[in-house]
Amino acid sequence: MEHAPGPASLAAVQVPAAGPARARWRLVLGIFKLRIGVLIMLTALAGMAIVPHASVAPWQVLVLALSVLVASASAGAFNQYVEADSDRLMARTRQRAFASGALQRGAGWLVLIGGMLAAAVVVAGLALNWLAALFVLSGALTYGLLYTLVLKRRTSWNIVIGGAAGSFAALAGSAAADPHLGPLAWLLALVLLLWTPPHFWSLAIATREQYAAAGVPMLPVVVGPERAARIVFWSTVALVTVAVMPIGLSGTGWAYGVAAIAGGAHFLRKAWALAREPVRERAMSSFFASMVQLSVLIVGIWIDAALR
Repeated sequence: MEHAPGPASLAAVQVPAAGPARARWRLVLGIFKLRIGVLIMLTALAGMAIVPHASVAPWQVLVLALSVLVASASAGAFNQYVEADSDRLMARTRQRAFASGALQRGAGWLVLIGGMLAAAVVVAGLALNWLAALFVLSGALTYGLLYTLVLKRRTSWNIVIGGAAGSFAALAGSAAADPHLGPLAWLLALVLLLWTPPHFWSLAIATREQYAAAGVPMLPVVVGPERAARIVFWSTVALVTVAVMPIGLSGTGWAYGVAAIAGGAHFLRKAWALAREPVRERAMSSFFASMVQLSVLIVGIWIDAALR
């Protein structure tokens, strides 16, 4: 990548002086993909909450949340650092800080990214346990290295395998509560693994031309929107099937059951509409339905945990 950082490269981490302070901070924070990071963090907290009879101090909950958020932010920043050239080819991403040139890439950014990940993992290991720390590390490396560097431009299976990053976050939360992972922890991790493909492929159908122009072999580019939309539907069927499996198991209650059924039905309805009419409007509707499905499921897990 880059040579060892000196004063000039470290200066690349500095924010441009021009413009309002709020806009400059927004520019920097955008590098870390915090919206995705918050969702990953909430997934980790759900993984902690789903463990039956878990006893976790409030400060440990905070450590888990911050460790996962910082690790996810480091992976997101690395993704934007590496993908700056291809991001310029897509309307959806060309305004990102590195792609637009608003911030210059340099080895200083790599030092910051690596330091964030190392700090997140070490703090998780010392404050929680080292299995949870291993899952935090695995999630960041899966997205930052495996997906970004290895899979994204080589195979249409990129997001299927890359989606394991969310699974590792759920496992990190469960391991923080109890290193002896039970069936609920693994089922939730499987739900996250199955959720990512229909979620992202829905968006990829809506932006297929952009991925094609950037040379990224996302599924809709490789097989076409019609077939991709059918795959989204059947992937959603698999997701909802697994999501309802924990109903009735120790650790889940009525809230999880309602969330799994209602959220799953909503996503299935939108995915079916996309399969029947694979157009941008339907694809975006399916994409947002996936967000609703996961959010409702997480809230259901939290409600059940609060009522224990």
